[in-house]
Amino acid sequence: MASKKKEMKKTDELYQLLLSKGYPKEFCAEIAYTNMNTDYTATRMLGYLYRVSDPRLEELVDEMLAILSDRDAIIKKKEMEHAQAAINEIYRNGL
Repeated sequence: MASKKKEMKKTDELYQLLLSKGYPKEFCAEIAYTNMNTDYTATRMLGYLYRVSDPRLEELVDEMLAILSDRDAIIKKKEMEHAQAAINEIYRNGL
């Protein structure tokens, strides 16, 4: 039976890429494992890092904050859609 190579998690991939670009280890861990700790946010940050060769720390933090802001907006939109669907159901069928 052929062994399968374990796929690297997006957060681990992000951490390794940040390290390879020479950022401090603690900074890399904070970005990858504390702030960009979902596949969605890590993938977005990876995309940024592949497009922008060597961003300064400040630029990297700005991009992280923009990604987190987008994620929060998407979450709020989904919550509002869910609430609106519940209200519509009540209007259609009553309590």
